[in-house]
Amino acid sequence: MNFGLIIVGDEILSGKREDKHLPKVIELLGKRGLALSWARYVGDDPQRITADLKHAFSSGDVVFSCGGIGATPDDHTRQCAAAALGVPLALHPQAHALIVERMQDVAREKGLPFEPERADNLHRLNMGTFPAGAQIIPNPFNKIAGFSVGNVFFVPGFPVMAWPMIEWVLDQRFAHLHQSQAQSEKSVIVMGAMEATLTPLMESIEAAHAGIKVFSLPSVDHPQWGAHIELGVKGAGAALAAAYAELLAGLGRHGAKLGPELVR
Repeated sequence: MNFGLIIVGDEILSGKREDKHLPKVIELLGKRGLALSWARYVGDDPQRITADLKHAFSSGDVVFSCGGIGATPDDHTRQCAAAALGVPLALHPQAHALIVERMQDVAREKGLPFEPERADNLHRLNMGTFPAGAQIIPNPFNKIAGFSVGNVFFVPGFPVMAWPMIEWVLDQRFAHLHQSQAQSEKSVIVMGAMEATLTPLMESIEAAHAGIKVFSLPSVDHPQWGAHIELGVKGAGAALAAAYAELLAGLGRHGAKLGPELVR
């Protein structure tokens, strides 16, 4: 199962806010022995959001979408999700009840009467209108639910809300995918080598070791090592150790000059 991430918001693309979701989702997946396959950033453009969500729904991947599920004019994700699916928006009864609870809590905290028919309170109910048939994702921060359709999961842009909601999805819906052995990496710095020369070695290691990926990260101006390649393998358990041993042996046969070894 592949995992994808969509991050919505003009504020990210303009640089007004720095995205924190990408590294956090990578971390949350990694703790469960899982990995992110792809990520996309999209501004507050309904046409582009709808196109990205159509891809997400049709991909078969588990996709998290962060941002744009509020009820202000620049929030389009709920509407775009419905358009991508070709279904109407509908007020979700459980989401509705949770929004009412939240409004009651706020009124109580402020010592004010709860006025459910007040215009701003009626407007807040829009945050519970989801594509017809959606399921809710509980929000432990303020009860305002996210939603899911199939394997696409929609959470707010606020990290304090989004991250525990994503963890809930991973642990409640996809615990069966968690790996007992988390993926890790082993690599070595190879001084002055050419990638083209080492490509046959990389291909032979991937072919010989199922579940192992070989990576090559060249650098031309490192302050300590100068021009070099960080060459390594990704995987788990005994397969990783065997593939790395074969990589080092192959580099030895090439007469490569090796620097530090790295483990992540």
